[in-house]
Amino acid sequence: MATSVPVPFADIGKSSNDLLGKDFPVGQTKLELKTVAPNGVTFNVLGNQDNKSGAINGELKTKYVDFKNGLTVTEAWTTGNLLTTQIELENKVAKGLKLDIVGGFLPSEGKKNAKVGVHYKQLGFNSRAYVDLFKGPTFTGDVVVGREGFLLGGDIAYDVAGAAVTRFGAAAGYTAPEYSVALHAHNSFKVFSASYYHRINADLEAGGKAVWDSAKAAPAGEKGAKAPVALEVGAKLYVDRDAFVKAKVNNTGVLGLGYTQALRKGVKVSIAGLFDTTKLDQAAHKLGLSFVFEA
Repeated sequence: MATSVPVPFADIGKSSNDLLGKDFPVGQTKLELKTVAPNGVTFNVLGNQDNKSGAINGELKTKYVDFKNGLTVTEAWTTGNLLTTQIELENKVAKGLKLDIVGGFLPSEGKKNAKVGVHYKQLGFNSRAYVDLFKGPTFTGDVVVGREGFLLGGDIAYDVAGAAVTRFGAAAGYTAPEYSVALHAHNSFKVFSASYYHRINADLEAGGKAVWDSAKAAPAGEKGAKAPVALEVGAKLYVDRDAFVKAKVNNTGVLGLGYTQALRKGVKVSIAGLFDTTKLDQAAHKLGLSFVFEA
């Protein structure tokens, strides 16, 4: 029988995605500062500089959580002058139900957006639904059911004004304490992927992902050509309790290497690079650096 709430649709296959995608801050220098005020308000300052263009972007985010009333208020302001506010109310109207309102405003262009969402989760069931009030309006929703480690889910996007389904997808997976596998059909069943993640032991993790895009398939009648399959594998090794290294490689010959070190409590630095092993040109390689401070 179902013993837990399944993950949201977007998190099916998350373990392998995190292994292959996180801790590789390539092409930029990134600085993140997180602090918590005495009244419980969390401040998050994020800045990054593009190594190629030198452009600097940043974001200031504040988050207030009222655990007693299930209320969370998040506000953000970017260097592009985009203002966003998110209000969440969880387990107040009904157990497992969360109401979510997100609004954004770009004064320089007069653009605005607003989304209203509903999340509902129970044992063996997790669903989400959003309505974008200014775009369409557009309805997006997804649902996941789970039982004994098995997951099955789907998502859909519907243009209310145009009365048309604009996107749909499906996913299936299995999660065990030491490993997980996932299958996805994205972009209205035009892109298919399979991924796996394996915690081999306490110090070593491995994973991989294969993606086939039917839109890039060979034209009908063309002989000898095959649709390209993008394949990537990677691993993570803990050197000690405060440091780990990551490595990944794909079928085009791009090698990714990363090293993350906790300098002390609340201070972490990551160094990473992507190297095209098929080219000698230094411009084909990308390096990056990330600093994270938490207080």
